Amino acid sequence: MTKGDINKKLVAHTHDVLSTLANPEKAIEMAAYMKTSMPFYGVQKPDRLPIIRDLRVNFAPENHDQYVNNVLSLWQQTNREQKYLAINYAESFPEFIIIDSLPLYERMVREGSWWDYTDSIASHLTGPVLLANEAEVRPIIDGYIYDSDFWIRRTGLLSHLGHKKNTSSKHLFSYCRKLASEKEFFIRKGIGWALREYSKSEPAKVKQFLVENKGTLSSLSYNEGAKHLIKTGLMKG
Repeated sequence: MTKGDINKKLVAHTHDVLSTLANPEKAIEMAAYMKTSMPFYGVQKPDRLPIIRDLRVNFAPENHDQYVNNVLSLWQQTNREQKYLAINYAESFPEFIIIDSLPLYERMVREGSWWDYTDSIASHLTGPVLLANEAEVRPIIDGYIYDSDFWIRRTGLLSHLGHKKNTSSKHLFSYCRKLASEKEFFIRKGIGWALREYSKSEPAKVKQFLVENKGTLSSLSYNEGAKHLIKTGLMKG
């Protein structure tokens, strides 16, 4: 069986399963929620989980090239759930969530250009690569912060989600200051989200950062970043 045959079978299989589960009414609701004209099958996440498990078992890639090709074979399909499955498929094989996969993840962020793609890719794919390869990957993430595409800039911020005490506070705080003046909602929200999550592991560091930069951060970034600290009584609302 050739690589191309595997891709065709993968795409056909996911299409057949999604078509069987399709719900036209849900499809309209999902498209409206995501504010997109892209078609949906109307298959929500709980019903996609068995599909992901099936792909993990029956369409496991034999090598990195096949991993990339299989992800792209799903990503390039027209329905949004197929693109979600492409991301889930990519997440399913930790052995291939490596530096060599970063161009794939970056491509998906640029082509997807919306929060539902970006947030999953940043936190579950780009982020783990950064955490495991700080020295090699940090210059790439530095470049993301200066990128003209704000979804890539958001990826640079959200790549720190889940790093907990292993977060490089030096870099995260630097990125937040660098992007603080931006008007884009998804950047302002991203700053706050990254700070809020980090505050669960290093509350004192984030509190100090927020206090020192309150005049620089937007109210959205500041309030979002302070949420957990306020909830736990470490800051006043």
